[in-house]
Amino acid sequence: MFNEQRQSQRKVLKVRAHVVVDGFAPVAVRTVDISSSGMCIVSPDPIQEGANALLRFDLSVDGNVTAIEVRSRASYCILSHGDFKVGFNFLNLSLSGMTQLAKFMR
Repeated sequence: MFNEQRQSQRKVLKVRAHVVVDGFAPVAVRTVDISSSGMCIVSPDPIQEGANALLRFDLSVDGNVTAIEVRSRASYCILSHGDFKVGFNFLNLSLSGMTQLAKFMR
């Protein structure tokens, strides 16, 4: 039986982003959705569950674009339509990042 792991509401966010897994080169990815505690991305390459990474993406709030950079940990990685859906939990989102994300989630 499937257990729901999400602990907060998610909102669709479809933007280009970059993920830098510790020890690897940056990879261009697409975001799927975001919550106050993490996000889902689509990657051309698998990312090991538990891997630490830096996520970089732009968040548009009230017509202003904010660049977000946050340390994250991969919580799952599943094959989906030839790519990999990877869930990340944010580890240390900055105060300004939290503020912009809270505005976006409204």
